[in-house]
Amino acid sequence: MQSKNYPGRSGKYIKQVGGYKAFTPESLPPKDPELEISDELQACLSNADRSLGRLDGSIQTLPNSDLFVLMYIKKEAVLSSQIEGTQSSLSHLLKREAEVPDSDIPKDVSEVSNYVGAMNLGLQLLDKLPVSVRFIKEVHQRLLEDVRGQQQNPGHLRTSQNWIGPSGCHIRDATFVPPSPADMTSALSEWEKFLHQNDNLPLLVKIGLAHAQFETIHPFLDENGRVGRLLIALLLCEKKVLLKPVLYLSYYFKRNRQEYYDLLQRTRDAGDWESWIKFFIQGVDDVSQQATQTARDIVELRERHRTLIVENFGQVAGNGLRVLEDLFSQPIISVKRIMNLTGVTFAAANQLMRRLVEVGVLVEITGQARNRRYEYSDYVNLFGSI
Repeated sequence: MQSKNYPGRSGKYIKQVGGYKAFTPESLPPKDPELEISDELQACLSNADRSLGRLDGSIQTLPNSDLFVLMYIKKEAVLSSQIEGTQSSLSHLLKREAEVPDSDIPKDVSEVSNYVGAMNLGLQLLDKLPVSVRFIKEVHQRLLEDVRGQQQNPGHLRTSQNWIGPSGCHIRDATFVPPSPADMTSALSEWEKFLHQNDNLPLLVKIGLAHAQFETIHPFLDENGRVGRLLIALLLCEKKVLLKPVLYLSYYFKRNRQEYYDLLQRTRDAGDWESWIKFFIQGVDDVSQQATQTARDIVELRERHRTLIVENFGQVAGNGLRVLEDLFSQPIISVKRIMNLTGVTFAAANQLMRRLVEVGVLVEITGQARNRRYEYSDYVNLFGSI
């Protein structure tokens, strides 16, 4: 697809009192000219729609799909946070949740954990609120709870100018200066109207436009990137395209980080919405296929290990299966947790743990004689080394 160049189509830079220029966006959808849905873009849309449909169908085949969805959310949380510079991995997050003593866990794992909390809050809010300004303020507040950035007025729209650029740069050297607080308020109101107005735009196009516009408006002093990426999954769930938030699109954005930023900037400077939308939709297609394969691999792994336990554990097979199911939501486990899950004595729980290690379901990860933790590594590895 050939790049478009329509200066002024997306908005204009307006000189401010401080001498710098801030961008004031036009409302969506794009006009002058209207968005072009070319044959190439239509083909991309068709592929992405099919891939999303397969993904949603694959998730429905998972037994107790809510258990497995947690890992998809955790993967998205790690990847989205890494785009913003955090060092924590999926392993760090899982160890934090399982209270594994490990001095190597970065402090910023709390930010990743908050992303999981913000996603879960957003899913709960969808039962009573549409995605809206009020909605994003509540999600933003949860995202910044007790972590770096909590001084940046969590849950409140900014009342001062912000800018995007290298760390420590002056506003006049910024890569991009979002709208002034006054223009930001009106732009955000128009953004909210766009989300819920009836139009003929394909849904994925609409969500792609909404994400880019949110990042352009940059309504908070901090964490606009993560909130904007959270919104993609939440909008897909709100519109019933996906019944569960199992699309870790940040994997695609992280892998193509510079192109992601460059294309967002082109929407502002050149009015090139078409190139951005193609990139976005190809990402949805790409990641949907990966997530679908992960779902299929989960089903195969579960059946293989269920068979292994049934054929080798005799009278304690029932307890073994109960532990196995729990591992899909919390893949790091202790003997004490097995006691709580099964109601057996410490000695019996310890013996069950040993048998799970012997057959290769669990791997000890602390190397300690006491307070040991065991990981369901085959399952964790399905989500990649991130």
